[in-house]
Formats: sequence, C-alpha cells, structure tokens
Amino acid sequence: MGSSIITPEDVLETLMNDGTIDAIRLKIINQLKANEELKNNTITMVEQSKVLNTPGAERQTKRELFDALRRELETPVLEKASKSVWEIILDSEGLGKEISETVEKVFCRLSGREPPLFQMPNGDTPQPEKEKDKTEEAENYADREDKDKDKESLGSSSRKRNYSEMSKQGSKEVANGTTDPLAAPESNMPPS
Repeated sequence: MGSSIITPEDVLETLMNDGTIDAIRLKIINQLKANEELKNNTITMVEQSKVLNTPGAERQTKRELFDALRRELETPVLEKASKSVWEIILDSEGLGKEISETVEKVFCRLSGREPPLFQMPNGDTPQPEKEKDKTEEAENYADREDKDKDKESLGSSSRKRNYSEMSKQGSKEVANGTTDPLAAPESNMPPS
C-alpha cells in the first residue's frame, strides 16, 4: 500500500473548493474594516494629500480627483493594509492560529495522519483540554514509576552509568595508574 505525497497545492485546492479560503478572506476583510488605526491613518493621508491641497482641486470633477488620489495614495495605503493583513495572518493567538490549525487539519485528513503534526514553540504539542488532562495524568504516573525504578537501581550493582560518571572514574584510574583507560571493561567484551 503506497502512500501518495500530499503537496501544498493539494491542501490549497481543498481549502479553495470547500469554501475555507473565502471564509478566511471575509474574516480578514472584517478585521481590516474594524482596524481603527488603519482607518485613521488612511484618513490622515487623504487629508494631507497633495492632490486635494493643490489650488484648483475644487474645479476638478469627482472622477478626476478620485483618479489623482488613487495614483498618489494607492501604494502607501496598500502597503499599510498589506502590513495589517500579515499581522492578522501571522497572529499566533487569533486568526493566524485558526488558519494554521485549519491547514493542519486538512493536511491530516488528506494524508490519513492524526493531528497534531507539529510541536508548539515551548516543545509541547497542542491538545484538546480533555486529552491534556489524560496526558498529564499519564506523565505523572510514568514519572513516579521512573523514580521508583531509579531508587531500585541505585542499590543495584548492575545499573548503567552515564558518560560523565564513566569519565570521572576513568580519569581517577588513570591518575592512580590502576587501569588502561582505553581498554574496554571485561564485562562488555564479546566472548572469544
């Protein structure tokens, strides 16, 4: 059973076909419309426009004024709007988070994988609240078992030593001249 590779284009096509892209676009537009800072900035740019403040502007038709304003302000206004859109898209708590989760769900559905695929910046994987409680409970249980095993193995002579313990022991033995530091311990030697 061969698995096909899911491309970004596959995910995008699915999002476009199921209406998700249109819904996201509408949410972005609504957030832009609600952005008072962007509105006020645009109003200020229009009020300070050279086109409107040039003598004789009052004699131009609305169409002429509008075309001249567009030529003057289109680029700076669109740059500010573009910056605001990217802030919305990249917001890790708002719509940006929703977009990431939606894309991940579609990819998982197409590839037959289980979400979550990615870890969050703090190293955790995002989980629903019910699963978090179960996971924390299981981790606490596993930690208690590990501690119990560590206690048992401390008394045991067959416990594994970590690299730093072996290095310390090796350097003491070299200093005392008791053993060859490059020789492997007899217990780890393969039978001859």
